[in-house]
Amino acid sequence: MMPLLLANDNKPHTIRRISGTPEIKKHLENLGFVAGGDVIVVSELAGNLIVNVKECRVGIDRALAQKVFVD
Repeated sequence: MMPLLLANDNKPHTIRRISGTPEIKKHLENLGFVAGGDVIVVSELAGNLIVNVKECRVGIDRALAQKVFVD
């Protein structure tokens, strides 16, 4: 298991765990990051990520990317 921040570009990963405060977990859930879901890192710039999650592209910053753990 590794943080999403370290995931390879353009390869599908399965979300295993979301860490953080209840507010952060809820925010990520609202964006589509749920355990068991798939996520693909489309691009990275200075630690900020563009990802495909639930058939949508979402931009998240470095701090949020460190709270999503994938396989």
